[in-house]
Amino acid sequence: MHDLFILTGASRGMGLAMARQLIAPGRVLLCLSRQSSAELTELASQRGATPLQWRIDLADTMAAAERLQHWLAQLDAPSLASATLINNAGVIPTIGPLDACPPDQLANALRVGLEAPMQLTAAFLRATGAWVDGGWRGPRKVLNISSGLGRRPMAAQAPYCAAKAGLDHFTRCSALDEAQREHGAKLVSLAPGVIDTDMQVQLRAGDPAAFPDRQRFVELQRQGQLSSPEDAARQVLAWLDRPDFGEQPVADVRD
Repeated sequence: MHDLFILTGASRGMGLAMARQLIAPGRVLLCLSRQSSAELTELASQRGATPLQWRIDLADTMAAAERLQHWLAQLDAPSLASATLINNAGVIPTIGPLDACPPDQLANALRVGLEAPMQLTAAFLRATGAWVDGGWRGPRKVLNISSGLGRRPMAAQAPYCAAKAGLDHFTRCSALDEAQREHGAKLVSLAPGVIDTDMQVQLRAGDPAAFPDRQRFVELQRQGQLSSPEDAARQVLAWLDRPDFGEQPVADVRD
């Protein structure tokens, strides 16, 4: 019996750290990212595991969802103990007021940060729901990586904040749907805290004239208040193992 994990945005930052920690014999790990990782391939070889890496543009949301659903339909469900989808990928476009954001970047941020998780979750629930209808009773979980910025507004961050707020609310709605179904999936939208990733570098490099909160992010780094990707990944993956996973569909690792 194997545990199945599907992870988006696995080529860098916390996503890469989660992938490192998930690679193990007895697990099936599928990573969806724009770039594949030679590090993950080497690590899997050392551990006797075989992760799958799809180079895929999540902004092409329907193609990504269709490919995932088709792949899931081909799996031998009885050989799986559990199935988990982790929607981690996200994009911060040009930092500044909404009217200063290039239209293509605005569209990409919403596609990758909100539409792709919704499409992938729908595909995952359809495919694994067919397993349940066939008698499979393993737990199914969806973990959406959200942000505190989805729960409070910030100037110059409208696309990112909107995507994360939408992520929270679609999780709430889908959790209600699944609660009505026998052997329904459990869903959580989880804020992972403030992490030392490329996104933080991007925020600290913002133009102070267009980004009033820039100094706050500079101070977070200066004061050593950023979690490492490895520590954040451990906290996020530990949330999946909680016996009460799904009871609160919107949560924060700091709660």
